[in-house]
Amino acid sequence: MDNMYNYDYQFRLIVVGDSTVGKSSLLRSFCDGVFSQDPDPTVGVDFNVRIIEVKPGIKVKLQLWDTAGQERFKSITRAYYRNSVGVLLIYDTTNYVSFTHVTSWLNEARTQIQPYQCVFLLVGTKIDRESERQVSLLNKISRPIVLRQDIYLFLTHWKVTTEEGKAFADFHNISFIETSSKSSLYVQEAFALIAREIYDMLIEGRIHVQNGWDGVKAGPKTANTNQNQSIDVIQNIQPRRSGCCSS
Repeated sequence: MDNMYNYDYQFRLIVVGDSTVGKSSLLRSFCDGVFSQDPDPTVGVDFNVRIIEVKPGIKVKLQLWDTAGQERFKSITRAYYRNSVGVLLIYDTTNYVSFTHVTSWLNEARTQIQPYQCVFLLVGTKIDRESERQVSLLNKISRPIVLRQDIYLFLTHWKVTTEEGKAFADFHNISFIETSSKSSLYVQEAFALIAREIYDMLIEGRIHVQNGWDGVKAGPKTANTNQNQSIDVIQNIQPRRSGCCSS
C-alpha cells in the first residue's frame, strides 16, 4: 500500500467512443478489478483515479474521465478534451459501426485539444467474444440484405479484425491494443502503455507541465494522509506504434 498523494506526476486521460462499446467496463476493470455484465450507462462524465508506476521509482496518478457516447452529451465531452494529455479511443470489436466512428472521435479530440500535445491509444474491446462474433456474423449473412436496417444490423455484428485495428493505428501514427474487460486481458497493459508513452514524451521535452493546463501536473510527493491506494508495478509494454496528436 502507498499514499495516494505520493506520486511524481499527474496525467489526465479522457476515454471516448460510442455508447455501449465498453468504456465504463474497461475503467472498472482497471481501477477496481471488477466486471459488470450490464453496467449503468454513463450520464455526462464519470471520474476515476488510480496511481501506477511507469518506471522504477516513478509513480503517476492517472485522472480518468469516462464520457458518455450519446450525441446529446457531446457538448459536455468537448469541455474535457482541452485539459487532457491522453485520449483512449474505444471501439467494440463485435460492432463494426463503432469502429467506423473512431475517425470522428479522433478528429474531434485533435480539434478540441489544440494547441496542446496529447497521446492517443486505440483500444478494441470485448475480444473474449470471438466465437459469439462469428456466430452472429453467420446468422446475418444467412438471408439476403435488402433493407437499410438490415445493413445496419449486419455491420453492428460484423467483427473488426486485429489487422483492421492495427492498420488504422498505423495510418494515424498512434498506439493500438485489444482488451477484454470481462477476463481483464490486456486491460492493465493498455493504461500502462499510454501512461508510459506520455511520460517518455514528457522526459524528452515533447510534452510540458504548463500553467493553466491540467493535462500534466507535477505531483506533491508527500505521504501525510490516511487515504491509501495500491501501487501496481506494471512491466514494460512495447507499443505496436507510438504517436501523438499535433496540429
